Amino acid sequence: MKERLKSQVDSMKEFFERSTRVLDEADSAFAPVEGIFTVAQQVAHTAQTVEWFVQGAFSRDGFDLDFERLDREMRAVASLEAARAWLNRAWAAAAECIEAHSGAEWESPLPPGPIMGGAPRHTVFDALADHTAHHRGSLAVYSRLLGKAPPMPYAEAM
Repeated sequence: MKERLKSQVDSMKEFFERSTRVLDEADSAFAPVEGIFTVAQQVAHTAQTVEWFVQGAFSRDGFDLDFERLDREMRAVASLEAARAWLNRAWAAAAECIEAHSGAEWESPLPPGPIMGGAPRHTVFDALADHTAHHRGSLAVYSRLLGKAPPMPYAEAM
């Protein structure tokens, strides 16, 4: 179980990094239209959500539902470099959390509630896979709008 979860996190990280590496610090503030996430905020939101799912998996209170505060924290990020550093810390914390809990703990149910209540704790990583795929896809569109060609996320070009 734990090896599968670690592999899943490694894949998410690799795919996200590969498909967004054409973006650089000069692209941090780009957003296709006013009011939606910038490049830096997309990456910061991804980092924040990795933390949110992993912390929520074992919190006695369940998932943090203060979405207004979470949104403010994420929208304060203006630097792609800072957002990537946050995401790297989040990936590392996810790997540490996997190690800190037994396979049986990962199989145990999440607390009742509106977010995946009663599902096995390990399913947070399935939700994260969907979430990171969504945001790397958005960032691939941003890259194209900036005139850059993002590589395929799943493998280096042959």
